Amino acid sequence: MTLEDLYQTIQSRKSADPDSSWTAQLLAKGPEKCAEKFGEEAIEAIIEAVKDDKAALTSEAADVLYHLLVMLASRDVPICDVMTELARRQSQSGLTEKASR
Repeated sequence: MTLEDLYQTIQSRKSADPDSSWTAQLLAKGPEKCAEKFGEEAIEAIIEAVKDDKAALTSEAADVLYHLLVMLASRDVPICDVMTELARRQSQSGLTEKASR
């Protein structure tokens, strides 16, 4: 499964009954809740990285990616736009890109 596949699944849950899907429940709570949940998962991933627990970090990283995609979907930001931005940045040095922001 690719991130695009997962994003499409998340998109399909936008119209699902919130009682039938965790993703639908989260999306029904709005973009702010989706962002809050992404932040929680990111903190959990940081904790596991600091503890050097690779299995737990792997699990939390999956949660981070999933919740990032939910947050993007909640604001109608297509994953392809994010991938395009990454591709654009790949064509220049990271230091140059960072300085341009």
